[in-house]
Amino acid sequence: MEQTALRPKPMPGQERRDDGTAGPAHRPHAAPRRGRRLRAVLPALCAGIVLLFAGVGIGTVGATVIGMSRLAELQRQAPPPARPAEAGPTAAPAPAPAPPRATLGLEAVDAEKAGAKVVGVHVPGPGYAAGLVRGDVVLHFGAARVDTAADLARAVARARPGKAVLLTVRHSSGGYQQLAVIPGVVT
Repeated sequence: MEQTALRPKPMPGQERRDDGTAGPAHRPHAAPRRGRRLRAVLPALCAGIVLLFAGVGIGTVGATVIGMSRLAELQRQAPPPARPAEAGPTAAPAPAPAPPRATLGLEAVDAEKAGAKVVGVHVPGPGYAAGLVRGDVVLHFGAARVDTAADLARAVARARPGKAVLLTVRHSSGGYQQLAVIPGVVT
């Protein structure tokens, strides 16, 4: 169709159809493009959902909790419930509560090299107050060298609550830092 001064060029989207009526022109290329987008987005969306659900607990698999709740410790130490026939004056007295244990309020796993990698820091807690962040690797706890998360747990268990201890930490950026931490009491 030839454009003249008497027939202005139609607005975009209002081109004339093959039969001469006004309206949106048929675009045969639009439908395949829409199908290609859908075929590209759906697998990506499915892969993202699978990765999301698969990655939820990967960071804390094998984590060692440095300091457990007092309730869990008491439940572990509690004797099994007495049967009614055994109840009476001959029942054994309850054991004395365990002395308070130190805690840093963090979760750690074995690092790739030597050390315990921090995967979780409880807020508020002694580790948070000292400046530990997720991704730090604890190399020394006081004079004790830390090669694994279990080494860190043992060193913290031996520490006295309320007494400052010097930590040597390697940050995820590669820098080293010494932090003073005051282990707390499990409550």
